[in-house]
Amino acid sequence: MKKIKILTGIAIFTGLLLVNSCKQSFLEITPNGSLDQSVLATYKGVDGLLIGAYSMLDGVAAGFGWQAATSGWVYGSIRAIEADKGTDAGDQPDINPIQTFTETSTNPYLNVKWRAVYEGIARCNSTIVTANKALESGAITQDEYDSFLAQARALRGFYHLEAWRLWADRGSGMYVPYVDENTDPATVRNDVDVRDMIIADLQAGTSLPNNMEQVGRFNKTVSEVLLAKAYMQMYNDYASALPLLTDAAQNGTNPAGQKAGLAPTFGEIFDIENRNGIESIYTVQYSVNDGSGGWNGGWGEVLNFPYKSGGSPGGCCGFFQPTQDFVNSFRTDANGLPYLDNSYNDEMVTNDQGLTPSDPFTEYTGRLDPRLDWSVGRRGIPFWDWGEMTGSDWIRDQSYAGPYVGKKQVYKKSQEGTYTEVGSWTSGWTANGYRMIRYADVLLLKAECEAMLNQDDRGMGEVNAIRQRAANPAGFVMEDDGTTPAANYVIGLYPASQFANTDDAMKAIKFERRLELGLEGHRYYDLQRWDEVVPELSRILNYEKNMPWGSALYGDNPKVGPEDVNFPVPQRQIDLSNGNLVQNSQHQ
Repeated sequence: MKKIKILTGIAIFTGLLLVNSCKQSFLEITPNGSLDQSVLATYKGVDGLLIGAYSMLDGVAAGFGWQAATSGWVYGSIRAIEADKGTDAGDQPDINPIQTFTETSTNPYLNVKWRAVYEGIARCNSTIVTANKALESGAITQDEYDSFLAQARALRGFYHLEAWRLWADRGSGMYVPYVDENTDPATVRNDVDVRDMIIADLQAGTSLPNNMEQVGRFNKTVSEVLLAKAYMQMYNDYASALPLLTDAAQNGTNPAGQKAGLAPTFGEIFDIENRNGIESIYTVQYSVNDGSGGWNGGWGEVLNFPYKSGGSPGGCCGFFQPTQDFVNSFRTDANGLPYLDNSYNDEMVTNDQGLTPSDPFTEYTGRLDPRLDWSVGRRGIPFWDWGEMTGSDWIRDQSYAGPYVGKKQVYKKSQEGTYTEVGSWTSGWTANGYRMIRYADVLLLKAECEAMLNQDDRGMGEVNAIRQRAANPAGFVMEDDGTTPAANYVIGLYPASQFANTDDAMKAIKFERRLELGLEGHRYYDLQRWDEVVPELSRILNYEKNMPWGSALYGDNPKVGPEDVNFPVPQRQIDLSNGNLVQNSQHQ
């Protein structure tokens, strides 16, 4: 199996979009040290530019990092109150207002994310322009050109969709700039409906074959899923999305041509060795110990490891701590089903807040969905092969951010040095990769379409297939003896009555997405699509602010309002545009 080599620290494209200059012609300035496109108009040159475009999928380049990570831990998960910023109050303070729904247009994180997204777009456009020159000169064949163009356009569509989800103001008609290879940068605006242009770019990717022979490239399946997501997110167009997702579910492969499906057990999905396994439709590729100094090794997530020095993974920096509400949501009833009425918070899963590791602690004995302990590290539960999570000594400041740590991206102790960067200030640079699209996500999107369209079994089959996998005892977290489940895991399948109508089916599907895909950067965008940002996050915030650590995190009077359904356009970009870009109405 080949892997596309992505070097995130090397800019091999011409032109940056909406960054470093106040002049009207700033997009047309050739950066020092760049190569002229005519020099690059060869097969290797075009492919190198395309790889540069792919490299922005992790959000990382010179000057960009965790602020722009495509894994969505800040914008998709912390914003959705699946996790807190974690660490302590003074580290990366610009995340604090994003978490507390008080961010302004001058927040540096938003500006860096904007720059990263549009740098990715600029790289796609540079690839297309150079491919045109290479075709004209005969340096590449028509088939090679078609593949380059389809990949570059699909990537460009993804980057624009990323921008749309963050900054489009759905109510007032304020969108995001759409920039292609023919755009005059001096006139680009964000008051034009660009959705059909994004759709067209993603459609171009569906012409690709399924077997691209390299796991890092987009293929037909990846493009189908992204196109379906765009239809659902931007138009609530379930009828257009369903056939795409059906094909992806039935015939989909990863870009190396391997058939996609559900992994036998839930936890194995997140093992580094399985990053391109059966569950992976698209994993953003990371690598370590390759001479890049960690730039290729999950830079965007490097902060999100337990803080303990020695005896726990990473050793830094204590960010991205799951919330109590998220943990409680894994409680199940006597039938092993979740509390769809949100009464799961009527009882708290026991935590060790305020206790030292030497203090006595009794673990929670109530019923739990087994996926909890593959998603969250909590005291007394084995954590991969690191032994039991011992409590506050794994937490940088438990009094500030609570008692839990994230687990899905964390490596095994036995993998340290092989799949982690050697000789750096942290071993948090890993080769784990970000599972941007996995098969379970496709099944749940398909289920959502079926429920909304009243088709088939309204998604019951897809949801129960995922729950059946989670219920496999071979996939439970076990005590050291290897045979005793680490907690009281009880999970069951839904009866047909739960899927008798659209409303009831959607309750189950929405909750399943939370349990299955939690902490993977999807939640905030799901709530956007369902028009539930304000009511759902208000409910959770009202619970979380009453935790012992709640006032430290959220202040005295946190609230979620209509303005929090998107983010403000960065003021820096408005200033650079000489007035062509305007603030979306909720943030004026």
